[in-house]
Amino acid sequence: MIMPGNAKKRVLFDISKRKALRAALFMVAIALKSLSLPLSLNADTSIVMTDVNATSTCSATLTINSSSITFPSANPDLVLSVPATQNPVSVNASVQIDDKSTVTLTALAGGDLVSGTDTIPINAVSWTASGSGDNEGGLIAGIMKKSTPVLAGSWTQSGTYSGAFSFFLANSWSYAPGTYSQTVTYTITAP
Repeated sequence: MIMPGNAKKRVLFDISKRKALRAALFMVAIALKSLSLPLSLNADTSIVMTDVNATSTCSATLTINSSSITFPSANPDLVLSVPATQNPVSVNASVQIDDKSTVTLTALAGGDLVSGTDTIPINAVSWTASGSGDNEGGLIAGIMKKSTPVLAGSWTQSGTYSGAFSFFLANSWSYAPGTYSQTVTYTITAP
């Protein structure tokens, strides 16, 4: 029978504190090495693991340097396509997206060009597009529509892009004299 005070303590490992610290650092070194992380440890080294997080959302901004365009009167026999007096209209898009997204720019007219009761079909207005450098997409030429948005630009990488639209009106003797107007809405969409 073993009486209290007579019990012998069994020690499986007798490791000093210094040896225990070295053993712990050695195990951490093996774990870090298996993760292929850079390693430089000694007995006085502390290891701190830190998570660094940053959140960024997809976004886009658009700047068009002219809030209105004007087509001057011209003889349809001499000028088949009337350029806007503001041509070229500069366009700047700033885009922040992930690698699998696309930012789009669309144009949609509120209706035909109107002067009192007279109209000119909005599809008589077209534009050309130009851009600087490799836009990973860019501005797109098109013909104005009033029923569905027309794709006017597309970008697949983050960045700031510059370009220009040049607007034209298909000229015709059938247009009644007047001052015609219509609102066009440009929408830039980031997913």
